Amino acid sequence: MVGKQKVVMKVPVNDEKSRSRALRTAVGVPGCISVSIEGKDKDMVVVIGDGIDSVVLTKSLRKKLGGAELITVTPVDEKKAQEKKPEEKPKKPEEKPKKQDNQPAVFPALQQPIIYVHPYSPYYNPDPCAIM
Repeated sequence: MVGKQKVVMKVPVNDEKSRSRALRTAVGVPGCISVSIEGKDKDMVVVIGDGIDSVVLTKSLRKKLGGAELITVTPVDEKKAQEKKPEEKPKKPEEKPKKQDNQPAVFPALQQPIIYVHPYSPYYNPDPCAIM
C-alpha cells in the first residue's frame, strides 16, 4: 500500500485561466487530497494525496495545458504534518432551550382522504340496445 505522497510539477501557466485549469485537472486525479500552486512565478503545482499516480497526473496536465514537467515525488511524513497543526480547543456545545413539561404536544390536524365515487360503474349501460 502506498502512503501519502507529495508530487511537485512545473507547468506553463500564463494567466489565471491556465492556473485554474491546472488546479481542476490535478484535483480530478484519484487519491488527491490537496492541490496548491507554489513557486516564484506561480508555476509549480503541488499535489498531496494517497496513492497518486504521478504518470497519469503528468499526462493529463500535458494534455490540458500543453506541457508539464515532473519535478519530485516524495512521501509525506504524517508525524511532521501533525506537529505543524496547532491544537484546536474543544468547542462547547451550544445549549438548546429546554422544552417545558407542562405544555402539551401539538400535532397537526389530519385531513380525511377525499374519495371520489363515479356515479356509473363501467358495466352500467343506460341504453339496453346493444346494436346501437
